[in-house]
Amino acid sequence: MKVTASFLVSAAGPRDFPRDGLPEIAMVGRSNVGKSSLINALTRQRLARTSAAPGKTRLANVYRVQRGGGAPFYLVDLPGYGYARRSKTPESTTFEALTEAFFARPQASALLLVDTRHPGLDSDREAWTWLKQAVPAAIVGTKADKLPRGQRIRALREIESVFQDTVLPVSSVTGEGLDELWKLIDRLANSRQQP
Repeated sequence: MKVTASFLVSAAGPRDFPRDGLPEIAMVGRSNVGKSSLINALTRQRLARTSAAPGKTRLANVYRVQRGGGAPFYLVDLPGYGYARRSKTPESTTFEALTEAFFARPQASALLLVDTRHPGLDSDREAWTWLKQAVPAAIVGTKADKLPRGQRIRALREIESVFQDTVLPVSSVTGEGLDELWKLIDRLANSRQQP
């Protein structure tokens, strides 16, 4: 199915977010969990900048996406937590203000991305506790291709046990789980359609 996607804006604050009421799905996760890579895999183009160094995404990068004849929506690449949040620096304060402003919007929902190789990190558990109370959200296990099959199965069981929710394993490299992820995105987007 054809995917049309384009970069819209790097949002530094609420005034920069889209105002047309389309659903907005944020990619939330630790620095270097693979948010930008997953956006590129979903859109089948090098749209989001990726880096091996954590903490490169400092603003909320907003992408307008439309898949096939479906309604358009926004994918939002939020700055990663865990890197800039190590201390109360101006950067971490900006991160917190930016994310709180984003999730206060009625069209916001979230995909929490967790690295399947590191199940149950405290910061991921805290993020999930907060997200599921704030907005419609789901958990995606990234970098599934990095683990051998047996380890992957054990890691996914552990993640699901820790979060007490289902986790969708995906790989930006092999494409594993992307079709299922599109279905999940459709559900989240439809849950946030404006009347």
